[in-house]
Amino acid sequence: MIDENFNNLLAMALEEDLKEVGDVTSRSIFKEEETTAVLYSKDIGILAGIEFLKKVFYQVDPSISISLFVKEGHLLSQGDKIAEIKGKTRSILEAERTAINFLSFLSGIATETDRCVSAAEESGKAVILDTRKTLPGYRLLSKYAVTVGGGRNHRIGLFDMVMIKDNHIDAAGSITAAVQKVREKWESTYSIEVECRTLDEVKEAVSLNVDIIMLDNMDPETTIQAVGMGNGDVQFEASGNMDIEKIRKYSPTGVDFLSVGKLTHSVTAFDFSLKIG
Repeated sequence: MIDENFNNLLAMALEEDLKEVGDVTSRSIFKEEETTAVLYSKDIGILAGIEFLKKVFYQVDPSISISLFVKEGHLLSQGDKIAEIKGKTRSILEAERTAINFLSFLSGIATETDRCVSAAEESGKAVILDTRKTLPGYRLLSKYAVTVGGGRNHRIGLFDMVMIKDNHIDAAGSITAAVQKVREKWESTYSIEVECRTLDEVKEAVSLNVDIIMLDNMDPETTIQAVGMGNGDVQFEASGNMDIEKIRKYSPTGVDFLSVGKLTHSVTAFDFSLKIG
C-alpha cells in the first residue's frame, strides 16, 4: 500500500520538476559523461526514507548504481557519509532534488519522533502517537517515518477505528448516546475511543467500557485524577499541543499514550547535501 502511494507521489514530483523536456541546464552541459556523487548528512537525527531515495534515482535512470553506508533508522551525525551514487551526471542531477526532498521530509519526522519518544521515556511509560494532521497525500509516508523514529501510528484514517470527538458528542447529545449508536451499527468490529473534556465525561466513558479515553487539554493534575478513575481495562491518551516540555510533564501521569500532532503537521526538514566529484 505504501509503495503504491509513493509511486503516485513520485510520478507527480518528477512531472512537476521535469515535464517532458527534463533538466534543461544539465542536458545542455552533459551528454553521456558519468560521475560519482556522495550524499552526506548536514544534521543530527534519524535517517528515514533511504529506500525511497533509491527509487527516485532508479526511476530517472535505471542504470544508476547506489551503495549505502548506513541503514534505515540510523542515528546520523553531521558529516556522515550516507550513500555513493554512480551514473550519468545529468541523470544524477535530474533526480537529486526530488530524492532529497523525500529524504529530508521523512528524516525530519523520524528525528522529531525520536526526540519525543526519548522525552517520554525520561519520566514515564507513555507511547508517542501520531495524528491525522498530515499533508494530504503524504499520510502513509509520514506515518511510516513516525515508526522509524520509534513512535506508533494512531488510526490511519476515519475508516479503521471509531473515535468519538467533542462534535460527535455534542451533536448526539451525550457520550452514552454516541457510543450506543456506534455499537448498534458496528457491534465490536472497531475499537472505540472517546474524547473527554471533563472528569464527569471520563466517568461516563469508563462506565461504557470503551477501549481508549482521550483526555483533551487537561492539565497534568487533572490527568492523574482521570487515569485514577480507570477500570483497569481502558487506556488513556493525553492530547493538546504536545511538545517536548509537555511530554516530560504528562508522561509521568500514568497515561498510556501521548498524541503529538506536530510530528507530521509542522516538521522541520532534515538537511542533506549531495556532492559530485
